[in-house]
Parts: sequence; C-alpha cells; structure tokens
Amino acid sequence: MKKILLFLLLSTPILAQKVFTNWPKKADPITVGKRTAERFMAVPHSRYGVTFPNPPATQITYPDVCTWLGSLGFAKKTNDKDLQARLHAKTALLLKEEANLQPKKNHVDNFVFGAIPLAVYLENRNEELKTLGMSYADEEFKTLSPGEYTSLKPEVRNWYAAGLSWVTRFWMDDMYMITAVQAKAYEVTKNRKYLDRAAYEMVAYLDTLQNKDGLFYHAPDVPFYWGRGDGWLAAGMADLLKVLPKDNPHRPRIMRGYLDMMGVLLKHQDKQGMWHQLINDPNAWPETSCTGMFTYAFIVGVKKGWLDEKTYGTAARKAWIKLQDYINENGDLTEICEGTNKKNDHQYYLDRKRITGDLHGQGPLLWCVNALLE
Repeated sequence: MKKILLFLLLSTPILAQKVFTNWPKKADPITVGKRTAERFMAVPHSRYGVTFPNPPATQITYPDVCTWLGSLGFAKKTNDKDLQARLHAKTALLLKEEANLQPKKNHVDNFVFGAIPLAVYLENRNEELKTLGMSYADEEFKTLSPGEYTSLKPEVRNWYAAGLSWVTRFWMDDMYMITAVQAKAYEVTKNRKYLDRAAYEMVAYLDTLQNKDGLFYHAPDVPFYWGRGDGWLAAGMADLLKVLPKDNPHRPRIMRGYLDMMGVLLKHQDKQGMWHQLINDPNAWPETSCTGMFTYAFIVGVKKGWLDEKTYGTAARKAWIKLQDYINENGDLTEICEGTNKKNDHQYYLDRKRITGDLHGQGPLLWCVNALLE
C-alpha cells in the first residue's frame, strides 16, 4: 500500500509536466512571455485595450491591469531583474507624475486597478503603493452613507442590503475585476475578509448568471455566450480557487461552477484548438482573447489537480500552440474582439471588429505563460 501511495504522489506532477513540456519553438513559454511583456513595456497606456498614442489615455483601464499583472508575474518567475525594475518604475509614476491616471472609484471595472500597486508592494514594500492599492480594495466594499445609499438604483440597494458590493451589476467580467483586487488585498494583509467577500460575491454571480449547461450569458437579458465574457468568469474562478482556503464555506459552490464550465468548454473547442466569438456557434470566427482565457483556466485546473491531466492538459496544449499562429511579427496577437457592450442581437457579436495587439488579448497570453511556469 505504501508503494502505491508513493507512486501516486510522484506520478501526478510528472504526468502534468509531460503535458506541458517539449514545446515547439514558437510556443516556448519563456520566449512568448518575454516578447509579450516587452511589447507591453513599449506601448503607451491603452484606452480600454487599444494602445494608440493619440489621444492619450485618461486613466489606467482594466486591460492594462491584466497585462501589467501578467508582466510582473513573468518577471518574477523568470528572475528578470531588469524587467522587474522597469515595471516597478512604471508603477511608481502612478504615485506622482501620472497620478492623474489613477481611475475614479466609481465603477467595478476601475477598482481592479488597485491590484497593480498591491502586486508591486509585495515585491518592493513601498508603503505608498500599499496605501493606494488598499484604498481601491476597501472602497469596493465600503459602508455607504445615507446619501450614497439613496443614490443607488433600487435593485442595487437590494443587493447591497444582502451584503454584496455597491458596484454589483451582474455582468460576467465583474468576477475577474472584483476577484483580482480582493485576492491581492488578502495577500498583502492576510486578512481573510477580503477572500470571504470575493467568494460571497462570486457565489451570487454564479447563482444568478450560470445556466444549467455550465456557461454564462453575457447578461441576464442578453442570451448569448460571448467568448471573452465567459473568459472573465473562467479566469476569475480559477484565480479565486487558487487562493481560497479549503475551509471557506463557499469553496464547494465555486468549484462546482468552475468544473461545470470547464466540461462544457471542452466540448466547444474546435479541431484546431480554438474557441469562437460565440462559444456555441461553430460558424462564428475563432477569437484569441477568449481562447487565451479558457486555456489559462484549463492549465490552472490541471496544475492544481482539479482537472484530468490527459483530457484537459491535452486540450490546453493544443490551444496554446495554436494561439502562436495568431501572433504577428511585432509580437502582437491578432483576431481579438474589440471592447464590447451587451446587446440582444446575435449578429452584433459576429460583427464586432477584430483588433490586433489589443491588451484584452495580450494579457491572457501572459497569464498562460505564468501558469505554465508554475
């Protein structure tokens, strides 16, 4: 019996490593990660993912946050001190010269910004960065004044009364935006309240938005499985489960939601390894940002032992290799869906512009790299 247990303990990580090794040259995670992080350093702050220099960005937006965090993780995992120093310097600008780019604390998408200063604080212990980052994490779940409460929409008042954040709106991407900053706040403070409230919020979103087949509509009144929208939830659940203590009462529900989603996503992956702009429409165009997000969620699940290595590891490997075919000579990912509002119109999603180099896609590339390097 002891020999069998020893074999099982040793064989699981070895099998996982076999799935995620021996990459073709184009798909080597370190090469891809370095190129993508350096590309991020070379472009101006984006306007919701698009990195045109004119007109310049008026605030740091969430696609930058995703790519910034990915770049920081890559620099740390590869011990790239030069890249790390430049990322720290880029962050320090937000305290003074670029303080005007700190987002207003008035929308769920803006609060994720706090994860950047908190991530850098964990590396250089700059107390100013900690204060800045924690102000976003705490403001997201603040106790409202009577005037602030009455200014909320009636449905939001009900959600707030039930213990949810005042920025709750039940759009899919919220569950990455809320999770990322609250998880970083926990990492900084070791106070479990930050994970507890993120988990409580996640369960509310799962109970409201997840369909019986495991996927999520873009919003309750928009019955379409938009790729990147579902991608935010896939990544958000994976990230939260990575840090959520096993004794958290909400963990089983979140794990069930994650596993249900992963099983359905597996069925909709195409023969080349991609997922499409509308997940359940094989005639929709293959879209790279959602493919990156789903690949990331698969890699995390395999690495953590939540997903079957042979089945999901093979699918993740196939997707990762295929994604490299969509990277151009400048190191920019192509076929990225532009920023998209919700609309109850199937054709609306099919007609969205396909962008090159948008940070909605560049960020998930780095997430995958970092997961592969775990």
